[in-house]
Amino acid sequence: MLDRLVQAYTPLICWTGLGILVVRFLPKAFPHWLGRGLYWVGVPIEIFSLARQTIFDERARLAPTITICSLLLGLSLGWISLQIWQKLLPQQIEHPTAGVKGSLLLSSMLGNTGFVGLAIVPYFVSETDLSWAVLYSVTQNVFGTYGLGVLVSSYYGRQGTGTNRWWTQLKDLFCVPSLWGFALGSLTRSLPFPEFVESSLHASIWVVIPGAFILMGIRLSQIQGWQSLKLAVVPAILKTIVMPTIVGITVSMMGISGDPRLGIVLMSAMPCAFAGLILAEEYNLNGNLVASSIIVSTLIFLVMIPVWLYFY
Repeated sequence: MLDRLVQAYTPLICWTGLGILVVRFLPKAFPHWLGRGLYWVGVPIEIFSLARQTIFDERARLAPTITICSLLLGLSLGWISLQIWQKLLPQQIEHPTAGVKGSLLLSSMLGNTGFVGLAIVPYFVSETDLSWAVLYSVTQNVFGTYGLGVLVSSYYGRQGTGTNRWWTQLKDLFCVPSLWGFALGSLTRSLPFPEFVESSLHASIWVVIPGAFILMGIRLSQIQGWQSLKLAVVPAILKTIVMPTIVGITVSMMGISGDPRLGIVLMSAMPCAFAGLILAEEYNLNGNLVASSIIVSTLIFLVMIPVWLYFY
């Protein structure tokens, strides 16, 4: 199992380290434009490819419902934790800005089901049951990251700008390129593309993943002080310990067992999403808090994998 984890996390370590090393040689605006490039081009192409190429198991139809419920659970846990923190430890976070609130909620809700999840889960789940994990990832990207995540980011990112209205969030939601990527990918499943187009779509992940890891490394290198790391412990624990515990108990009570259950639990336990960095760049949230949450939750996740394998 250790060898498999090393293989899965080698790209993460290498590309993130590269981002940390080269940030001093890059233009100041580079991370912003890298984030926007991933948001508008890279991730939509990856989701378009997934929607076209994945064969979904009939039994896995419950996966989207479970995913949506887990996203709402993470959002609720994040909001409750923020209220408790402000009441019990006001000296730690006296007047959190809208950017801090939005980033904490995103980190508590969104997991890295695409970049890390789809790279790790196949090592532990049989190929016949992998559709549960794929559906979880696609549903989170569509409903979570670029649905509910956009609404949260738009709401908190626009506070104080005079444009924070419900129709503004609705417009942002319908303008999300990844939603269109998923819709177009689903509608064109039966249409054959030339082989080189299919191969290029499948290979798009090797551009998106390094870009996301490099962006994370850049943001990690820009963290100033320990305040973000302290606050990041909250969403990291919620995301990698509390949420998968509740999800695991719930799906067991639903009668789901074996590899489908393990796949769902591992997906719900994924570290905080790199997509949070993309949303933070796009909507001017607190990128330092998101980056800190990613690294803290990743370290916790590595420790927790044997625990989830033992119980499920």
